[in-house]
Order: sequence, then C-alpha cells, then structure tokens
Amino acid sequence: MSLCKENINTLWASLLIEELVRNGVTYFCISPGSRSTPLTVAAARHPEVQCLICYDERGAAFHALGYARGAGKPAALICTSGTAAANYYPAVIEASMDFVPLILLTADRPPELRETGANQTIRQPRLYHDYCRWQFDMPCPDMKIPPNMVLTTADQLAYRAKNSPAGPVHLNCMFREPLAPVEENVPEFYLGPVKTWLLSRNPYTDYKKTFRNLNAESSVETARVLNNTRNGLLVIGRLRTDRERDAVCSLIDKLKWPVFADILSGLSMGKQNNYIIPHYDRLLKFEFFNIPAKPDVVLHIGGAPVSKRLMRLIEESSPEHYIVINDNPARLDPAHIVTTRIEAAPELFCRELLTKVKAKSDENRTTRLLSISKQAETVFKQSIDTNNDITEAGIARVISQLIPKDHGLFLANSMPVREMDMYACPEKNRIFVGCNRGVSGIDGTIASAAGFAAGLNRPVTLLAGDLAFIHDINSLLLLKSVTQPVVIVLVNNHGGGIFHFLPIAEHKDIFEKYFITPHNLYFESSAKQFDIPYQQPQNLTDFQNCYQAALNSQKSTIIEIQSNSKLNFEFHQFILTKLKRLKG
Repeated sequence: MSLCKENINTLWASLLIEELVRNGVTYFCISPGSRSTPLTVAAARHPEVQCLICYDERGAAFHALGYARGAGKPAALICTSGTAAANYYPAVIEASMDFVPLILLTADRPPELRETGANQTIRQPRLYHDYCRWQFDMPCPDMKIPPNMVLTTADQLAYRAKNSPAGPVHLNCMFREPLAPVEENVPEFYLGPVKTWLLSRNPYTDYKKTFRNLNAESSVETARVLNNTRNGLLVIGRLRTDRERDAVCSLIDKLKWPVFADILSGLSMGKQNNYIIPHYDRLLKFEFFNIPAKPDVVLHIGGAPVSKRLMRLIEESSPEHYIVINDNPARLDPAHIVTTRIEAAPELFCRELLTKVKAKSDENRTTRLLSISKQAETVFKQSIDTNNDITEAGIARVISQLIPKDHGLFLANSMPVREMDMYACPEKNRIFVGCNRGVSGIDGTIASAAGFAAGLNRPVTLLAGDLAFIHDINSLLLLKSVTQPVVIVLVNNHGGGIFHFLPIAEHKDIFEKYFITPHNLYFESSAKQFDIPYQQPQNLTDFQNCYQAALNSQKSTIIEIQSNSKLNFEFHQFILTKLKRLKG
C-alpha cells in the first residue's frame, strides 16, 4: 500500500479512498473539477480502483446507480463543489427509494467561505436531506485531528450504504488550498495511531455483518396462516440475486399456489416453474380470470410490482391476510391493506418457511389460471409473433426470445417496462433485469444501463423510448468507456406514448401539445456523433436480424425503430379484444 503523503489534503483523501477499497468499494465515477483534486488524485493513483470519467455529474450518478444494481455493491462518486453536487440529486432519490447503495464524495469549500458570496460555494451539508441513509460534513484536513478519524468515517460510510436499509450516503469533504499534490511536510509521527492498520489489508473498524434472524414466532405464525389457506396467491416483486430467486422457487414448489411474478423478479421469463402464471396483467381485465384469481391470503415477496391491475385485484379482494416480506423497513402499502410486514432477507425467509409449510392448495384453481394464461400466449404468438409489422409488443417479444441467458436487460420507465411485463415470452432464458422503479423517472436511463453492464460485467440490452433517450443523450459517451456492450433498442414514437392509455387522452384540445409533446427527431446523427453503430429496421423480421447481428457483434449499437403511439394503443386494444374471447 502506498499513501499519497505530499500534504495533509492528499493524505486524508488517500486514507479515505484506501479504506473504501478495503470495504469492497473499487468502482469510482469521477467528474472533473478543481476542489475535488485531492480525492481524484487519490482514486487515480490507487492500483485497485477502477476510475470512470463522467463529464456530467447527473449521468455519473445514474451510472453509479446502475452499477450498484448489477454488482450488488456500491460505486463511489467524486465531484467538485457547487451545482456539480446538486446534479447527483435525481439519482440519490432513486437510490434512496429503491434501497440501492451509493457513496457520494462531494468536495466543498472551507467553512469560512460559506455564506460569503465566494465562487462555487453553496450549502452542501445535508444537501440531499432525508434521502441519505447517513451524511457527514467532513472537516478540512488538519494535523490536529488524528488519521483514524478519517478511517472510522469511511468505515461508517461504507457500512451504512450497504446494510439494511441500503441506500445513498454522503460525505461532504471540505478542502483548503493547496488542492494539488504539492509538497508540504507531513511528519511521520502523524500516522502513528494507525500503525497496525498500515501493516494490514483489513478495514480499520471491523463491522461484523449479522443477518437478521427471523423471529421464530413470526415465521411460525406465517406458516400457520399459509397452511390453513386454500385460495392463496403468491406475488413476487423485484428480487436482487439468483440465490433469492432459487429460494423463492423452492417455496413456490412447496406451496403450490398460483404465482404472479413481476418482470423485475427475474422469474417471469426462463424455464417456468409449474405455478407461475404468465400474462396475468392482461388477463386481470376480464372476470373469467379475475374471479378465480381472487385470493383469501396474499404472500408478497420482494419489491412492488409494475402491474396496477394486480394491486387493484388485491385491494378489491380484501384478503384476510396480506403478508409482505422484504429486506428493508419501507411500508410498501399504498392501499393500506397489508396485515403483516416482515423485514427479512427473502432468501432466508423462504428457506425458513420451507421447513414449516404444508400448504393446502386448490390445484384446480391453479390449473384453471394456467390454462387461461396458455391460451393468452397462443393469442400473442398468433397476433404478435406472426405479424411482420412493427409493434411495440412485438419488439418486447423479440427481445425476450433472442436475448442470451448470460446477458442483462435494462428497461426504461413509461411503456418499455410495461410492454415487457405484459408481453415477454415466458419460455426463454432467465436473465438479469434492471429498471429504475424507485420513483419511476425517465431520467438517467442510458447512464443507468451502462452502469448495469459494468456492474454485471455482462452485455446489456436497453429497451427505451424516445423521450428517455433524449433526456439522457449525452450519456451515450459512457458507452465508449464501459467494457461490456450495451445494445440500445430505441422505440421512437415521437412523443409520450403512455399518455394514450390515460384519461387525459380524451381531452383533445390539450392532449397532443401538452402531453404527447410530439417531435420530429431521428437519431442516426446522434449515433454517428458518438461513433456508435446504428440500424433502423423497417419490419419485425428486419428487427430480429438487426438485433441478432448487434448481439453477435459484441459492440454497443443503437437500433432505432419508428413506431406510432396511436397505432400502438389501438394494437393493445386489438389484443384485449382477442383475449376477451378466451375460454375461462
């Protein structure tokens, strides 16, 4: 280990970065700036740190967010003072609401310059308010403060980011001049208090991670409820790891309840468990499916599902028991109907229940729901897969059919995540799925997908609409910096297509100008500007060929598809008409 000891600023920064590395934080997203020089120098010189240069702090933060989703551990952000730090805010909110770890190192002016009109100086302490799990205003480096204070601060920072409830943490780092690594004497005795640490490779403070043991009474009571239920429903929201998915699948096999698995669970595609019911969102519109689906008891594992119809079904069913299991303390109860909330790791909870449940399930009910779902899949094959015209449902189907099992899929908000949730083919590979569903914004989508690829260390397909693409177009530059390719499937319907599905669509006088916000933009020139291969298929067969070629090329590619939001809405209605004729 080699610390930067040119002056007290570089030494403190070096201690901080080294201790974060010892806590497993090795991916740093750095935006250029002067006040952050000590932090940047320390990160750049550290042999175990992977640095990504991000010109735009907003994109940097979303990239770090995507990385954390893929890697399951936080990235660190470094920026200068002023509005640079403010540009992190949207990603901080998303990370906070979705329990994604994120470490923010914002450089700041010293306290004597605050509230004086000094250049590039704002109120940075507690800049992100309650959206941070922990935040600390680091004093200016000073030899009167022992170095172990820096180390314990870094340890607390990493621990609070990663452990439940995981989320963003903020260290506001004040620096006085000199900022560059110019020589100023730092006496050897200054590091005396951390002599043992210098000789080791371990963090200074050893936080012992202990998994929450399930309360025995809670698990026994939950099992009692499940064992006395015939009309149960298992809802699976977002799961974060394959170990969680495997444990949930074991519980599914034991319970034999019908399962509504969200697209972000990772279970709605891939080799199907016999009890997972695909396409439930489309089918819940109809009584012949809705009535047998109504549960007396709901066991909900993981995050909130995309489907509003599913949540409406639960609300209207007024189940005697609605049990939610998740690894954070958030309420996750917008309808205020949850009866039991258990904070536990889904994997541990499922394995605990496996030893206790002996469910009494009505398998005729499950068989009936599966039969209807299989009929819906036949409708999709006949109406979507064999239709060579471009449809947004068809795009989702093709991606779900062709994406390789070792790839990741990142979904933009608005229509892309819904199209995939509704229409994905359930018979293909289980893959890693990401989406910024904490607050469901469309900002930072490209940066997040690039970070997801870096975190997974796998190629990623991004399905995005044109407004999300425009919102983050400068993050195309990040595709040149990540080692894994990102294939962007850009559905350009020239505006906000989702608004056709909302009641405002009936108000024609303001609908198009203020909600659809139409534009006449095409994005081939954008691809050329960022030196990214570009394709524009004209039909579904052409798209299949372009997408397969992009996957085979192992290069980041933009595939732009021209769509019509009004026709897409009409196609959805056509599919619903077909589904209405199914035999319940």
